[in-house]
Amino acid sequence: MPVFGGPTKNGVGSGRPASTTTSGRPKKDPHDFADNLKIKSCPSQRQTQHALKDIKMEEPAAKRAHIVGMENDVATPQQPRMRLCIATCNRADYSKLAPIMLAAKADEDIDLSVIVLGCHLIDDYGSTYRYIEQDGIDIDSRLHTIVRGEDEAAMVESIGLAMVKLPDVLLRLEPHVLIVHGDRFDALSLAASAALMNIRIVHVEGGEISGTIDDMIRHSITKLAHYHVCCTERAHSRLLAMCEDNNAILLAGCTSYDKLLNTDTTNCTAVLEKWLPKDVQPHDYLVALQHPVTTNISKSLKMFGLMLDALLEFGKKVIVLFPNIDAGSKEMTRIMRQKGIEHHPSFKTAKHIPFDEFLILVANAGCMIGNSSAGIREAGAFGTPVINLGSRQTGRETGENVLHCREADTTEKIKQALEIQYQKQYPPSYIYGDGHAIPRIMKFLKSLDITGETQKQFVFPPMRPSHHRDIDHILERQSALAVDLGGTQLRVALIENHGDILVQTSNPTPKTNEERMSKLLEMLMNLAQKAISLNCRVLGVGISTGGRVDPRGGVVKHSTKALEGWSEVDLRTPISSMLHLPVWVDNDGNCAALGVRAFGCGKGVEDFVTIATGTGIGGGIVLGGRLIHGTDFCAAELGHTKVSLEGPPCQCGGTGCVEAYSSGLALQKEAQRLHEEGNLLTEGGHLENNEKITAKHLVEAARLGNQKAQDIMDRGAKAVASVVVNLLHILNPSRVVLCGVLAPAYIETVRNIVKKEALPSAAHAEIIASTLKEPALLGAASLVLEYATRRIY
Repeated sequence: MPVFGGPTKNGVGSGRPASTTTSGRPKKDPHDFADNLKIKSCPSQRQTQHALKDIKMEEPAAKRAHIVGMENDVATPQQPRMRLCIATCNRADYSKLAPIMLAAKADEDIDLSVIVLGCHLIDDYGSTYRYIEQDGIDIDSRLHTIVRGEDEAAMVESIGLAMVKLPDVLLRLEPHVLIVHGDRFDALSLAASAALMNIRIVHVEGGEISGTIDDMIRHSITKLAHYHVCCTERAHSRLLAMCEDNNAILLAGCTSYDKLLNTDTTNCTAVLEKWLPKDVQPHDYLVALQHPVTTNISKSLKMFGLMLDALLEFGKKVIVLFPNIDAGSKEMTRIMRQKGIEHHPSFKTAKHIPFDEFLILVANAGCMIGNSSAGIREAGAFGTPVINLGSRQTGRETGENVLHCREADTTEKIKQALEIQYQKQYPPSYIYGDGHAIPRIMKFLKSLDITGETQKQFVFPPMRPSHHRDIDHILERQSALAVDLGGTQLRVALIENHGDILVQTSNPTPKTNEERMSKLLEMLMNLAQKAISLNCRVLGVGISTGGRVDPRGGVVKHSTKALEGWSEVDLRTPISSMLHLPVWVDNDGNCAALGVRAFGCGKGVEDFVTIATGTGIGGGIVLGGRLIHGTDFCAAELGHTKVSLEGPPCQCGGTGCVEAYSSGLALQKEAQRLHEEGNLLTEGGHLENNEKITAKHLVEAARLGNQKAQDIMDRGAKAVASVVVNLLHILNPSRVVLCGVLAPAYIETVRNIVKKEALPSAAHAEIIASTLKEPALLGAASLVLEYATRRIY
């Protein structure tokens, strides 16, 4: 079930329409939505506003992190009264735009102007501009833009004619914002004109797919539009896939549902008598509405004729609406007249039906047939059976009430579909709305900045940056605040964009989450102040931490034993709120790999693996130049690769992991055991008073010739070598990089074992010990520097 609405500040109400029965069919409560509305967000654009005390939090609302320095917040000046223009081209888009027009007209903070063009002004299509006037909406401009002919060339000429006439109107009205709807060719001329005249465009119902040329037009308008009001979560996802900025998208639901879910469709007698043959009862008739498919007009004309033949043979009462003005509509009208539909006793025809009456007809129909989006969207909310013919709505989200007949190539096939669907009972579906779209849209409109620049920016997926030079990069020291939160030490550094560590501070890692967060914020604030005196422009905060990390949400999902209790911790929210900076978070092994890629021996290497040695054993995998996170952010947990079926216990709860042989904690345990046995210290080795035994004592003892210590170090190196051999056989990287304090002690043994045990085709991989002293810190900094300095077009 979709969750409609933007962030809470833009959402209204609970998103729950009334549950009264309106159509005579059983009607269930359409939504079990959460009262707190939410919108999805792109991780690299999120800056949140939650309190620091909320360490464990829900995913924060989307807000682009614009601030890159430590400047104080400045109050936003009051905006001028918004001049809002809404343009409508036909009967279908007016049903969606009318609720917005009426709400804007009633809003004292908005000056509304309305442009009417297209087939609204053509008598053959019902002169539907009169319904706009009857609704009490003032029309500021009427533009005759349709070139008659109803063929492909006429559609193109109509777009050109509209673009000739629109500039004068838009110059006169001077709107801050223009609202256009959907996927009609008229709307494309509106969007192109407004974009070229630097007018902000809000596109309603973008991101949907319907399987015809409408898709190309709709997506073209999406690229021209600055803001988007969409109806479904899939539409929202498609807009993001088209590189639209998430902060410019509102998932509001369909505006027609605001009226649809509040219309009493049971009081239908007068409407049925007006539009249908005499003595028709609810559910004893069909609604037929089919439009031409302009990419295959001949096939759609044949299908239209077959549908009419099937309806004639089916023998039920039918209301047939005339098609829209697309190429092929004139031929469809000719087919209707050739078959005598307008004079047949079981048929009634209509050029246009007012939307509220159309809803009543659809709600009480025994079936709806054709290829109109009304059968997909509005009919679903009533559970009305629908037969969708052909390809025109292919790709739209549908409820179970829709039966597709994509190859409607025989009358018999269509009749079979009618037999299946006619008067069948379906539960209502609410894919497209919850009845609260208009309040959301109005809040969204009033939140728009109408005084800033109109240049649109696209948000492309991560890709390798191109080489570029920028004067700002030359004149200032761009830098990042980097954090490495380990089991024993909490370290924070100021790192400039070439990888130089300008300032670094450290502190023993506190024991509780509250103490860790408090100390981390304190250290970051101190270093941010220091950055000012060093003439550094801080672009953001990168955090390397132990445990499984969701980098998209900036949340530590599961802790390690070394960081007890460090689970479900939102690091991004409190730090971003305190420093007003974007925050990136990743696992310490991944950060080590990123550090090697940005500043070490992984630079320019497409495929390599990093094994980080320290208190534990971690790792990072880079394939095709991209860091691999895995489905649940658990990729490259190399420390828990099994190297023995019956090895020593590991902190993860398993046995025989490489971390149980090769980590600093494992070596410390062995050093303590040797010390207790009196076998640790050799000639040249000594301990200070009360000095704690650590892994470094074992390393030093091995260096001084202690054979027992050397055997333990060799065993640890062999365990790491086993992992390396497995990685070479599974991933076949060109390079394996060992980093961390134990890398120099392990590297030679690892190289020798790889030469002996790896397959010949994998053994040529380079085994290198990184020379970086702080790979995890540098990797955390690269999270910031790589993304914050990337061009956004």
